[in-house]
Amino acid sequence: MAGNSTTAPLLFDRTLLVRRLQRARKLGPATFLLDRVIEDMDERLSAVKREFAVVADIWTPGKEPAPGHPFKSLTRLTLQDSAGEVLKLEPESFDLVISALALQFANDLPGVLAQIRRALKPDGLLLAAMIGGDTLTELRQAFAAAEAECEGGLSPRVAPFADLRDVGGLLQRAGLALPVTDVDRIVVRYGSAFALMADLRRMGATNILLERRRMPTRRTTVLRMAQIYAERFADADGRIRATFDVIWLSAWAPHESQPKPLAPGSAQASLEAAVRKAGKT
Repeated sequence: MAGNSTTAPLLFDRTLLVRRLQRARKLGPATFLLDRVIEDMDERLSAVKREFAVVADIWTPGKEPAPGHPFKSLTRLTLQDSAGEVLKLEPESFDLVISALALQFANDLPGVLAQIRRALKPDGLLLAAMIGGDTLTELRQAFAAAEAECEGGLSPRVAPFADLRDVGGLLQRAGLALPVTDVDRIVVRYGSAFALMADLRRMGATNILLERRRMPTRRTTVLRMAQIYAERFADADGRIRATFDVIWLSAWAPHESQPKPLAPGSAQASLEAAVRKAGKT
């Protein structure tokens, strides 16, 4: 069930996403972002001084997050389990819901967050990380310039990403309390745009937009994109930069013991500090 009465617009082909992730595993997955997020999630959970016995993991690709936490019960939902983005979770069943690098591909993120809210026990925690912000801004700009120059128009190539303020508002809209968000900006350097694109394939992170162009990109456009990328976003040694913004979001199922929620858009404290503080209560 969605979080509101209207049907969310469909942006992503989630069946194609499953196939892309399967292809990535066959190619030999590039997991450096996921590894970093899982390590960070484990550290953040370790700061919470309470027991999370019953846990749900929503769509984390490839591996189990928080390996340092031997939960008594861990329910893992994969992308294959999420027909229509319906989460098969019993109401008020989980002490903790986690998700790593998956929520950015939800067509109805408000609805997914509302379902998570219902699945959490009172005072249960949601801790998730998703791609957002200015992720791949360099690639987007280079492709846009190349297509405008070589083809006279633009086509959708990189998914629209939520920004920090949007995510904080969605947490409150879903009925979650004490929402906190922050961004971990990761800049990765590559020898060329082609090396970056190879890594994106090995992450399963290539274009899954429903409105994507179905014909192969012209070779001249791709070559021009790589040239523009190198001209605009290379360091002195010739290696190019690629930005990945990981948005961290944390919120709690309402409980009478909690402080009064912040006003919409006012969640600006660091996530780590808020999680530490909540864990000591």
